[in-house]
Amino acid sequence: MALSNVLQTPAAGFNFDNATRNVALDNLLEGKQAPKPMKTGTTIAGLVFKDGVLLGADTRATSGEVVADKMCAKIHYIAPNMYCCGAGTAADTEKTTDLLSSNLTIFSLNSGRNPRVVMAVNILQDMLYRYHGQIGANLILGGVDCTGNHLYTVGPYGSVNKMPYLAMGSGDLAAIGILEDAYKPDLELEEAKDLLRVAIHAGIMNDLGSGHNIDICVITRQGVDYIRPYQESEYKADRKMTYKYRAGTTPVLSEKVVPIKLEVVQEKVQRMDTA
Repeated sequence: MALSNVLQTPAAGFNFDNATRNVALDNLLEGKQAPKPMKTGTTIAGLVFKDGVLLGADTRATSGEVVADKMCAKIHYIAPNMYCCGAGTAADTEKTTDLLSSNLTIFSLNSGRNPRVVMAVNILQDMLYRYHGQIGANLILGGVDCTGNHLYTVGPYGSVNKMPYLAMGSGDLAAIGILEDAYKPDLELEEAKDLLRVAIHAGIMNDLGSGHNIDICVITRQGVDYIRPYQESEYKADRKMTYKYRAGTTPVLSEKVVPIKLEVVQEKVQRMDTA
């Protein structure tokens, strides 16, 4: 019965079920502060150049005001000709891209060819729209197929846009400003790499939720080059002291020694008859 409820087609229009839940939570808290939504930080970007598609991202994962991970991989594998950048809730972006990758892998095994980028976009659009934004995944999907080079953005509500260059995340305003100023059609690979690096770096320098290294993924008809890291952070903290504590710093409340009984076993080697 639970499975049928999950697979049931959602009703059209807006869904205000959470409003009743929030009122019930407020009544249970009895004047205490209600939990606040947690802000996430990321800068991801992508652009189409002469021979393929470039994707870039920073590597900082935050939990509120705490840096949870300095080397978070935000560029996810989808297919041999397709990768995806994720911004938002890290668990949601990883699970969403894993589901998409598994579906496209089954398609490739059955058909014997790589999937088209528009197929992946349609799967993501249907999946995210079904949950009405409850999946916190802002995605930039880039790939190369038999129809050319493609770059899409997919929002958490299932909205889709196709653009020659894109930026998403909390540092997207600074990144998109760099891309709008310097992007040109038919960029060479090295020019495109440098432009994307500058865009991600601008997002890092203007957003506290973005930071540390810069990863870049190059997708062409010849293959994929996932460069991690493409640029390491120039701001590295040095330890001010060594964390060594002398004996007796922490008191020992109790001590118990249990002797371990060892049983000596004699090993015998027998030759196997191979005749």
